[in-house]
Amino acid sequence: MNSRRDFVKKSILAGSGISLIPSVSFGAIQAKANEKLNLAFIGIGLRGTDHLNNALYRKDVNITAICDTDPERIKLGLTKISDAGFKKPLVFGKNNEDYKNLLALKNVDAVIISTPWLWHSKMAVDAMKAGKYTGLEVSAANTLEECWDLVNTHEETGSHLMLLENVNYRQDVLAVLNMVKQNLFGELSHFRCGYQHDLRAVKFNDGKQPYGGGVEFGEKGLSEAKWRTQHSLLRNADVYPTHGLGPVAVMADVNRGNRLVSLTSHASKPLGLHNYIVNHPKGGPDHPNAKIKWKQGDVITTTIETAKGETIIVTHDCNLPRPYSLGFRVQGVNGISEFDYHTKRIHIEGRSPNHRWEDMDAYIKEYNHPLWEKFGASAKEAGHGGIDFFVLNAFVESAKQNIAPPMDAYDAAAWSAITPLSELSLENNGAPQDFPDFTRGNWINRQPYNWIKDTF
Repeated sequence: MNSRRDFVKKSILAGSGISLIPSVSFGAIQAKANEKLNLAFIGIGLRGTDHLNNALYRKDVNITAICDTDPERIKLGLTKISDAGFKKPLVFGKNNEDYKNLLALKNVDAVIISTPWLWHSKMAVDAMKAGKYTGLEVSAANTLEECWDLVNTHEETGSHLMLLENVNYRQDVLAVLNMVKQNLFGELSHFRCGYQHDLRAVKFNDGKQPYGGGVEFGEKGLSEAKWRTQHSLLRNADVYPTHGLGPVAVMADVNRGNRLVSLTSHASKPLGLHNYIVNHPKGGPDHPNAKIKWKQGDVITTTIETAKGETIIVTHDCNLPRPYSLGFRVQGVNGISEFDYHTKRIHIEGRSPNHRWEDMDAYIKEYNHPLWEKFGASAKEAGHGGIDFFVLNAFVESAKQNIAPPMDAYDAAAWSAITPLSELSLENNGAPQDFPDFTRGNWINRQPYNWIKDTF
């Protein structure tokens, strides 16, 4: 672990930060580029603890407060903070509204929110109104009204919101983004992406381990089964779009010279969750949950059109047995790339053999992002193969300088709007749904962040 501590120390001393063009804000907190950031955490479940673990490696933050309504998570968080040599933070979580008392603290500059989805936009709005630099886990919002709440609050308060979409920092994603920016694929035409992840053992969990499996959810479930499964019961929608859409949206300059215009969605029949319960050792055809009629289709396919004429196909597939995949595809007039953990292939006209794929390893090495080129070996000790370090680093450095983050309130709104718009389309037999223009026309002149430029 010493290598990671040395890495963090070196990156901070070098002025590490964000591969972006800075934009100064007139929000409530002061610029703290050379000071420690007073950081608080609202929600320290599994995801919040991931962020906490990475923050504890940094020497440029003070962890001044934590909040969670689960006493066991508070106990675990305090142990981790103490073991890392940090001072004991103030603790909140007496009830669901106690986070507001955390936000009232003067010694909190920034806050990371990692709570169940239904709390995301509410807490983020309250945090921005309190003048805190706000980091919000995905997805950011459940309704179009919540999407607008995030944008309006950011504009009214001047407080920044960063969507903590870690997939945007994957090594292959950033390498392909580099290829896009260097025009390897030519003018872009089509993208595919999604969230294809067997979550049945997460959605039904009454085991001793966080992902131990089972057939219970809600009050009888553990971890995410307490809240996530309700969305499959009550909503037929792509409820988790940003892991796939986020990287593609950056490649397509969405909200910065381009925008999402409309979508249509279709869903397969809902069989997966019922089949899981019926065939599980703790379930069976006579189990009460076997009688449930699920609303969410097993595979939801959404097709998006952009202002520049590209199409984006987004797939949500979490209720059937399958390996993990985000299914990325980037296609332009000069070539195509299809990549994920299980496959990386590319075809570039005039460079690749006719009508044949090439392995992408050489391309990823050639177009490797400066962040990964310099610090990838050390960063890989962080969660999710290293990407958790990079997303937290971007948040902390943005907050210290009080500048616009690489994924802002407009991105949070546009990317999360897939959920309510797909729901409306499905309710209306796949009818097209128009995206609101959350930038109010400013997407035409907003400049893309420079994700490629090495700012170290």
